[in-house]
Amino acid sequence: MATTRREGDKPPIDRKPFSFMNRLQEIGMFFQKRSPQHQTMRRLARRLEKAGIPYAIMGAMAVNAHGAERTTRDVDVLLTPEGLQRFRRQFVGKEYEQVEGRPRRFVERQSGVTVDCLVTGRFPGTGKPGPLAFPDPTEASQEIEKIRVLTLPQLIQLKLAARRYYDFGDVVFLIRVHNLDESFLEKLHSSVHQDFIECLEEKRREDEYVARED
Repeated sequence: MATTRREGDKPPIDRKPFSFMNRLQEIGMFFQKRSPQHQTMRRLARRLEKAGIPYAIMGAMAVNAHGAERTTRDVDVLLTPEGLQRFRRQFVGKEYEQVEGRPRRFVERQSGVTVDCLVTGRFPGTGKPGPLAFPDPTEASQEIEKIRVLTLPQLIQLKLAARRYYDFGDVVFLIRVHNLDESFLEKLHSSVHQDFIECLEEKRREDEYVARED
């Protein structure tokens, strides 16, 4: 039976049959920072900087930049509304193609890697208005290995505000890597305090489990 793709779904991707060994190779390249995603991110950063467009890398690539290792198939970048307009004018149709039906999703021609643009003033998760909106990348980023990346507090609170299970998992990873505790709450918006505490408690439950196994 044929299936109908709903509006907003990612377009179907033609994939080769799964190979465990190929996947191990991909993972190895990713953690060596030689993956197509890393190359796409570096090219994107260079292009935006050369064009004078403020940006901040977000999502899983930002999680990796802050020391919590996990793989991803795309690159998320934060732009202002004006920055997104300039990105479209200067790069779309040349280095990037827009994904049909997704006005802020693009594919880099060179790598085939998806680039998702998040926009200052919009809201994480469902996109419905809430207490936390995407910030201005100039005010919410830091330089890590010559690339502008969302700061750790901003990354954590936006992932908590999105309220997706894998975002909560990323926060648990970040808590572990940076040895965070309740004192970090003062750097977060009050609307995500309880979610941060729950992630902190999950990290501690994992620690107790590991201690019992030892």
